[in-house]
Amino acid sequence: MRTLFVAGPSPATVFGIAALAVAARQAGHQVIVAGTEELVPHITAIGLPGAAVTRRTWQGLITTDRSGAAVPRMPRGLTPERVHHGGWFGRLAAESLDGLRELAARWRPDLVVGGSMSYAAPLLAAHLGIPYVRQAWDLYDTRGVDPYAAEELRPELDALGLDGLPDPVLRVDVCPPGLRPPDADPAQPMRWIPYNRQEPLEPWMYTRGDRPRVCVTSGSRETEANRDFLGRLVADLAAFDAEILVAAPEEATSRLRESVGRVRIGWMPLDVVAPTCDLVVHHGGGVTGMTALGAGAAQLLLPRWDIFASTMRRTAEQGAARVLFPEDATPEAVLSACRALLEEPGYRKRSGEIAAEIAALPAPAEVVGALERLAV
Repeated sequence: MRTLFVAGPSPATVFGIAALAVAARQAGHQVIVAGTEELVPHITAIGLPGAAVTRRTWQGLITTDRSGAAVPRMPRGLTPERVHHGGWFGRLAAESLDGLRELAARWRPDLVVGGSMSYAAPLLAAHLGIPYVRQAWDLYDTRGVDPYAAEELRPELDALGLDGLPDPVLRVDVCPPGLRPPDADPAQPMRWIPYNRQEPLEPWMYTRGDRPRVCVTSGSRETEANRDFLGRLVADLAAFDAEILVAAPEEATSRLRESVGRVRIGWMPLDVVAPTCDLVVHHGGGVTGMTALGAGAAQLLLPRWDIFASTMRRTAEQGAARVLFPEDATPEAVLSACRALLEEPGYRKRSGEIAAEIAALPAPAEVVGALERLAV
């Protein structure tokens, strides 16, 4: 079986689909992971074959439309954020489609697997007349974004004679049962297995110290906004009696070190580090959140946007996290939330229960069997 996996615009989207792609390879199938040119080094770094299908960068997709005209920055508010996401994820699909067709003309897949908002995957599958599988990258419900992606992709849909985005023949969901929304689409559940780029391990990465350990991260992308986010967070936590780890891309570390003082900072394998942490403080990233849940760590979620707020609130309502939106995330509020998350055992207890739910789901190797049956 030949399976083409279509990633999204960021390293996290590669890490989100990696477990199923690796399982398919280990079952003896041929696998290629397609993505943007800037994403291919992240694909190959985790041992998967990567193919570039567009030279457009995620920054360019967010800030400019197809003609190159500037796009306004993403506004706050649920509907405007969905419109913005649908637009730039739709542009990613449109920019990737020619490259995907060229790839498929030389290496015809039997099956296409796309992540939550990999909208090129259903378009390519429709073009080839083969099954399309949609695999969730994380906990987040992206159904509200789909209609706006379809609007952006109207020329491509018309060319294929489609009224809307094709439905997958199978949905694969990594969300643990206790966090799935009641109206979620039927799906094949799958255990979350964390993937990320590895580094040579040092003892501190897999060993707990004497103090509570807090990992602070804003994900795998290096941007000025992320550096500012991390710098403010570490400054807020400076007075807190805990060991602080700052997980950040290497490109950000030199400038961050100037502002955050003497803490461990740099790229670190979160799959190894997270099980040693009592608390993970982050921007609401889907892969970061799933890795923290799978490790049984409590979380403080500090999202900048509203688009995935319902999922974050559901995690908080389940007792595994706290959420502070920008207007509420004062230094005092952050410290108070961290203190509660570390000192009140109920948060980590509930996180541990959700981790057990995740561990009980079918392994990716079992899900490969469902893919095999589709490709017959």
